[in-house]
Amino acid sequence: MSTKRLTLNVKQPTRLAQEWVKQGSVARASESASRAEIYSARLTLDITADLRRRIKLAALSGGTTVADLLRELLEREFASYSDREP
Repeated sequence: MSTKRLTLNVKQPTRLAQEWVKQGSVARASESASRAEIYSARLTLDITADLRRRIKLAALSGGTTVADLLRELLEREFASYSDREP
């Protein structure tokens, strides 16, 4: 049995590539921070696999995310409660 060594020639990323990657990280971080300021509560619920599939299909066909679709749905459903005292 012979032992062969494989040598990989890995190029170092260029400065331009590194800046591009950092730029994306900063944009995601600032987007996450702004979302955290707006949406400060997390809701977890159990649903069936079929309902999850239907929700994902509805979001996809509407060109939105599942989270945004559900936020809009909940806002519409509970709009009449927004002017009430907790």
